[in-house]
Amino acid sequence: MPKLTVDGVEIEVPQGATVLQACELAGKEIPRFCYHERLSIAGNCRMCLVEVAPGPPKPQASCALPAADGQAIRTDTPMVKKAREGVMEFLLINHPLDCPICDQGGECDLQDQAMAYGRSGSRFDENKRAVEDKYMGPIVKTAMTRCIQCTRCVRFSDEVAGTPQMGMLFRGEDAQITSYLEGALTSELSGNLVDLCPVGALLPRPYSFQARPWELKKVPGVDVMDAVGTNIRMDVRSGQVMRALPRINDAVNEEWAHDKTRHHVDGLVRGRLDRPWVRDKGKLRAADWGEALALFAKRFKSAGSKVAAVAGDLVDAETMYAAKALLAGAGSALLEGRQTGLDYDVTSLGAVRFNTPIAEIENADAVLLVGTNLRWEAALVNTRVRKAVRRGARVFGIGPEVDLGYAVEWLGDDLGLLGKLPAALGEAKQPVMIVGPGALAAGGLGAALAASGGFMKPGWNGFNVVHTAASRMAGLLLGFAQRGGIASTAEGKPELVILLGADELAEGAFGDAFTVYIGHHGDRGARDADLVLPGAAYAEKHGTWVNIEGRVQRGERACFPPGDAREDWTIFRALSDMIGRPLPFDRFDQLRAAMVAQVPELGLDEGAVIDFGWDPPKLEAKASGPVTYPIADFYLTNAICRASPTMHRCSEELVHGVEFLEAAE
Repeated sequence: MPKLTVDGVEIEVPQGATVLQACELAGKEIPRFCYHERLSIAGNCRMCLVEVAPGPPKPQASCALPAADGQAIRTDTPMVKKAREGVMEFLLINHPLDCPICDQGGECDLQDQAMAYGRSGSRFDENKRAVEDKYMGPIVKTAMTRCIQCTRCVRFSDEVAGTPQMGMLFRGEDAQITSYLEGALTSELSGNLVDLCPVGALLPRPYSFQARPWELKKVPGVDVMDAVGTNIRMDVRSGQVMRALPRINDAVNEEWAHDKTRHHVDGLVRGRLDRPWVRDKGKLRAADWGEALALFAKRFKSAGSKVAAVAGDLVDAETMYAAKALLAGAGSALLEGRQTGLDYDVTSLGAVRFNTPIAEIENADAVLLVGTNLRWEAALVNTRVRKAVRRGARVFGIGPEVDLGYAVEWLGDDLGLLGKLPAALGEAKQPVMIVGPGALAAGGLGAALAASGGFMKPGWNGFNVVHTAASRMAGLLLGFAQRGGIASTAEGKPELVILLGADELAEGAFGDAFTVYIGHHGDRGARDADLVLPGAAYAEKHGTWVNIEGRVQRGERACFPPGDAREDWTIFRALSDMIGRPLPFDRFDQLRAAMVAQVPELGLDEGAVIDFGWDPPKLEAKASGPVTYPIADFYLTNAICRASPTMHRCSEELVHGVEFLEAAE
């Protein structure tokens, strides 16, 4: 390991580290625009200049210079100070300096570094150049005159997203960044370009001119748009979530988030249920809580033990536990969370979870995808697979061919191919199998488990199952799974069915049973219900979620539900009093404590991964037939997204190819 000095302090750095990384290890702040820890090195902004000896008598770009034994690095000499001021002066030659009207104002790297490292004025008084704005789709808005050609966006599109749709045209003063043929970016990760842009050239179109960063309250949360468990920060103003940004978590999402995570938030204030509704003579009419709860209690008492609860895809663990406790008092265990009809075996949760840590996927040397469109079902797991491909891994796929952003050797779309896998998978040292919901729906779990032996190595479990519902793993822990799935639950002929935000049920799944919908949007579940009770969305309550790998994560309440809506568990608590079987908790902390007492795994420390062990059940090892993917439209997978104008625009333009005419600004 090289030993060197930084401003007179001797340090030891890992082999292959750059001078910039060495300076940061020594506690020195090095300004930069083009350099990013998760992208390749470009070395084209020159802001990270330092003085290095031995070496030429001039400043050098620290991001592209390898650290070597015996180097003496200086970051605070007059030469370095003058060089950085000169670079900043050049960068600002053509910048419009329109900070007061720029959405990046207040969180702009160019602003911060100009104040810290720039001159007090410019010696250039020539006319500034202007660059025409580009159209990049419904997510990214451009102001290209501000662009400093750092090429972070180009490198992200090519290296992380796998959609090389951006590049630089021309040279010198005429250089400009653009998308291919100036078309919309089709990547579901395009929103990350806004975070990467160090100036105000790329901006979030849905959030444009909505708020300033100092006006926002920042609340940590967990994304529920898929089951990966992306760590997010919700920015709130006046009781409304204005935007959702990713939080850094190298074990889960690194620092990325897909576009559905970022821009579904306008759906949180549209199509909301803010008062109870009762079906009267075939039509829903508004009611008050007294009438609604009285009807609920009456139906609950008359149903006896014939009560069922179906959990939706976005529900937190506490809500599911409260529903389970309520049904247990009535003597019912008809609980189900797989509302789309899946009925895979859940006797061993290790066999239906993501066993390889998400962060370790990038170290795989061979990957088999079985019945999964990973780009839509778990976009941030897909970026890890792409990392593995860039390091030399081969990817094989069983299922209909789709563009995943990297080369895939498609074997066919028949699950019977699991019995004759390529030799490359058996020869791999760290092979990975990823089984998706398409394979689970086709009864392929047993065949996948039968083929899993070659994916087990000492200290390595390469068998993984991808779910698409944020509530799935916690629901399985709490027993929301009947042998036979929804069909088996319906065979119990429940007289009362409680839908916990379940909007994906097939119409008429429970026949003439009285249906109570407790949720936050007037979506499919509410339209078919006999009684609608307004609940809280995930951003409006504290909650626990468990991601696909069994990682326990907790989100905080960012704002309050609208109107007369209430947190879901409080509805069950009020009902339990009315039916004469009060639940043993009055506060949320008591509810969580009761849940943890029954399921200790849900009480693990934030970010801890549950150890399910590996004891796969013996299932039918043969499977055959074609595979279909359950997600037909990435942007409209749940009630919040279907209420979001931004998600509808993305769906129409990026999935269905509808062209939109943009008015000149």
